[in-house]
Amino acid sequence: FAGDAATIAPDVLVERLAWGDQSLVVLDVRTPEEYAAGHVVGARNIPHTEIAARIAELAGARDRDLVVYCRSGRRSELALEALREAGFMRLFHLEGDWLRWSAERRPAVMAPAQP
Repeated sequence: FAGDAATIAPDVLVERLAWGDQSLVVLDVRTPEEYAAGHVVGARNIPHTEIAARIAELAGARDRDLVVYCRSGRRSELALEALREAGFMRLFHLEGDWLRWSAERRPAVMAPAQP
């Protein structure tokens, strides 16, 4: 999946986030509503449909490792394709996307429960 992008395992991403890896950018390409409900700590949200139009927001990530995820993988593929076309080289797809991350109870920012 995700074309020819390398993958990164959740445990590896957790380690890199834990030691504050400055060469890392995590990109959540789901909808703002999905992002608000829960996302990887430190992830930025640009929906996959807006990547091409908002590529300038990622200018600082061109020479960094860019980890992309969505809910299950399809939107990650589309986002990675758009990023590759825009000249990004250091692309990674989070193995299992959000479904695996949340199932494994990895560090996440979650929306407060509604009463």
